[in-house]
Amino acid sequence: MTRYHPTLVALHWILAIMIIVALVMGGQVLAALPNDSPDKMFSLRAHMSIGLIIGILMVARLVTRVKTQHPPKADTGNALLNMGGQVAHWALYAFVLLMVASGIGISVTAGLPGIVFGGSGAPLPETFNDLAPRAAHGIISKLLALTILAHIAGWLYHQFVLKDGLISRMWFGNRT
Repeated sequence: MTRYHPTLVALHWILAIMIIVALVMGGQVLAALPNDSPDKMFSLRAHMSIGLIIGILMVARLVTRVKTQHPPKADTGNALLNMGGQVAHWALYAFVLLMVASGIGISVTAGLPGIVFGGSGAPLPETFNDLAPRAAHGIISKLLALTILAHIAGWLYHQFVLKDGLISRMWFGNRT
């Protein structure tokens, strides 16, 4: 078997785009908007919705990963790099799920579901910075971004140094 299951491939690329959008939106857009800005509510609603969808799709991806056959583990010829690749892949799952959990923690702690989705008319809190889940969300976002960069670096290494065509495993086509 040379390729991953098509569902896993589709979820990989959909999630890659969604996660990068959510990281940029959270770190650049939401962080720059004061909580009393009219644009904050729209941006928060989008960020929270995307985050929940990411969580659901990530669980679906994890279940698909566990239940389907997949190609043998990538081999760089270096045991340490091989182990690093495996750790990075599982760290991606862990960090994404922790981001979703900490985001839900912020939402619940700050009463955001009623404010953002329920139309309660209540204003947003002055700041989220004093909430423990917010601190965790910020730290995890940086760890996730670094892990994504390591993942991309691994692809670049396989593509341009090893020239083993590893990326074809995570694309559509015949799985044999």
